[in-house]
Amino acid sequence: MKKYFLFLTLLFTSIFTFAQNNVTFSSKIFPKIDKIQEFEMALKVHVQKYHTNDWKWNVFQVQSGPDYGGYMISEYPVSWDQVDKRGDLGSAHMADWNKNVLVHVREVGRMASYGEFKAELSTVALTDYADKIMVEYQISNPGKVIAHRAMLEKLKKVWVEGKESVAVYEQVGSGAPKFAIITRFKDGLKVLSDDNQQAMSSRLDKVYGEGSFKSFADEYSKNVESRWSEILYKRVDLSYSSKK
Repeated sequence: MKKYFLFLTLLFTSIFTFAQNNVTFSSKIFPKIDKIQEFEMALKVHVQKYHTNDWKWNVFQVQSGPDYGGYMISEYPVSWDQVDKRGDLGSAHMADWNKNVLVHVREVGRMASYGEFKAELSTVALTDYADKIMVEYQISNPGKVIAHRAMLEKLKKVWVEGKESVAVYEQVGSGAPKFAIITRFKDGLKVLSDDNQQAMSSRLDKVYGEGSFKSFADEYSKNVESRWSEILYKRVDLSYSSKK
């Protein structure tokens, strides 16, 4: 009995610990136009030296939208406790970043934000990644964050109906309250075509009944101040997993 109790204690402790590793920090960086090759070489070396253990980096290149040509650096999920204890990763790390990477950069830190993964709103596991993604940023209207979150919870059933791989993050302490809805394209961008994807209006009506799309549109206009989206491709050669 004691062994059984110990097993359950360890099991739930490990599950609880894992569940807390749901915080991701991401930011965008823009190299100088004439220094892209040098920037990529320096970034690759930096990642392999300092970002393959607790502070792993996934690097994506922006393919569309206002930040086209930029690189998004997304850290592997950690806990808030780890964020508290992080520090600057040491003088050698900061020297390499400042002297070897930033020297080739024209802008850094755009869209820097902490995001908490919301499993209850998502259709995929936290680390069930894909090399091609689309990120839609939805900014909540003042006082509508809770209603916005509830609206996304309804949408989860619609994403499941359309067999969409969607990961939802709620931004924390990072500007206006917003959600990042990330569609992970496991089979490539072809799923965006009309032949492979039912219209959102049809799926809403199928899941919640006829006329649901109109009701959802009214709800959306009340909860969401603005939105924009972008497509990104993972740069496997620049990311922590490039050695695997």
